[in-house]
Amino acid sequence: LQITNDIKNFSKNTPNAHVVAVYGGANIMQQLREIRNGVQIVVATPGRMLDIIGRKAIDFTNVKYVVLDGADEMLNMGFQEDINDILSTTPDDKKTWLFSATMPPEVRRIAKNYMENPVELTMGTKNAGNVNIEHEYYIVRARDKYAALKRIVDYNPEIFAVVFCKTKLDTQDVAEHLIKDGYNADALHGDLSQQQRDKVMQRFRDRNMQLLIATDVAARGIDVSGVTHVINYSLPDEIESYTHRSGRTGRAGKTGISICIINSKETGKIRQIERIIGKQFTKAELPTGFDVCEKQLFALVHKVHNVEVNTEQIDQYIPRIMDEFSELSKEEVIKRFASLEFNRFLDYYSNAPDLNASVDDRGDRGERGERGERGERGARSFNNSDYTRLFINVGSVDEFTRGDLLGFVCNNGKISGKSVGKIDLKGVYSFIEVENDTVDALFTNFKDVKFNNREVRIEKSGDAPSGERRGGDGGGERKRSFGGGGGFGGGRSSGGGERRSGSGSGRREGGNSGGGNAGGGFRDFSGRSRDDKGGNAGGGGRREGGGGERRRRS
Repeated sequence: LQITNDIKNFSKNTPNAHVVAVYGGANIMQQLREIRNGVQIVVATPGRMLDIIGRKAIDFTNVKYVVLDGADEMLNMGFQEDINDILSTTPDDKKTWLFSATMPPEVRRIAKNYMENPVELTMGTKNAGNVNIEHEYYIVRARDKYAALKRIVDYNPEIFAVVFCKTKLDTQDVAEHLIKDGYNADALHGDLSQQQRDKVMQRFRDRNMQLLIATDVAARGIDVSGVTHVINYSLPDEIESYTHRSGRTGRAGKTGISICIINSKETGKIRQIERIIGKQFTKAELPTGFDVCEKQLFALVHKVHNVEVNTEQIDQYIPRIMDEFSELSKEEVIKRFASLEFNRFLDYYSNAPDLNASVDDRGDRGERGERGERGERGARSFNNSDYTRLFINVGSVDEFTRGDLLGFVCNNGKISGKSVGKIDLKGVYSFIEVENDTVDALFTNFKDVKFNNREVRIEKSGDAPSGERRGGDGGGERKRSFGGGGGFGGGRSSGGGERRSGSGSGRREGGNSGGGNAGGGFRDFSGRSRDDKGGNAGGGGRREGGGGERRRRS
């Protein structure tokens, strides 16, 4: 819809330029009527476009231009097969334009198959960071991550931010906790219908919402002016995604701050991002409770001092107001007025603990454990008796990464990523450690789960089994990538603030990547391969345009 509106604005002085948006989750009959009334430009999602083509409602024989916007992300989401089907219905002499933030092999393959002598134009430097954005990170224990997020927000009263989480589950979880704690927040992720997404985005654009909690895919292409902060609640899987995330702030010549909330084992990832984007991060210290209270108090004073007074409306009440305050001195009135808001923060932060963790603090498991020298997650220093080691009959042969496996288990087992410890990815099977009090719920929910039409089973581990059947269909090139995570703790408020510099270092860590099955296969973490297009299983299959539209093969 954003692209459709932009094209309409660009072409408003061009006669007979009829633009139609075609996407899932909206009334298809209305879209068909608009197409039949005559259309010059169709802006579409792949799934709904295939549906339109299947109904023979549109004739592509005279198409002159085909534009794929965000080709890399569409391929990551499993749309390669759909894109191939759509392009195959268009004439050979059309002009094809591919716009892509990255250039993976799959995008180059489309260029080779559907473009003649393509010319590649590169704008800017790959992964280069915006010079108007400051980058900083806070080191906290995983259990303190949510409390740290709230403290950052509270320390910045005028904050207008996008908070990025790794999974839809974490996104919804964080948003719900923030709303419950009194923050003006909402979630944006792929399980929302297009109508719901539009409503959330309109609230954010109108500044009727202070914190937008989003996944990478849902936030792709968001262009909202005035975003003061981007907060990485979880580091992205792919380094390229960090540049896209941080680019939501510092737009149109304005400055912005990109914040990463990490555990002590993720400093290596920060160093890795620094090398790629060519920008140095500041290691900041989370403010104390006293700092937050002081910042909020003077933000209130500043707001009162600068408030616009509607004299005509307020004058009629002044005599009664003066009468109410007649027994109070000027100083007492000011104290009481300031205390209305200040007391709330004092109550919450009066005994607030120091949430900062040192770089060498290895007593906390972080989100996903540490990667060892041979690429497997190393042993943790905390008591392993808190976790149960489980066996699952999928592995790297099935094109799973650790991040894929984490999402697969969490979505189908309906558990939070923060309850997962070490993941040991093998060839045809894997081991995953889960907090003891989560195991029963995981087993209860993880039933009738399939991947590539075979049953996936998860059970308590003994010795590593052998002879498990092979899954998957081979492989695709991997992007450089790393892991991330989630967590929770507790209280309220908002943010724009000071930083305290320092430095940090850490070991390099492995993690997960995007990618998928060869030839455009797609894993949606529900237990279905990309070839199983109907319905929506367990942890949520792909929904076109967030609308839950059923898919058909053409």
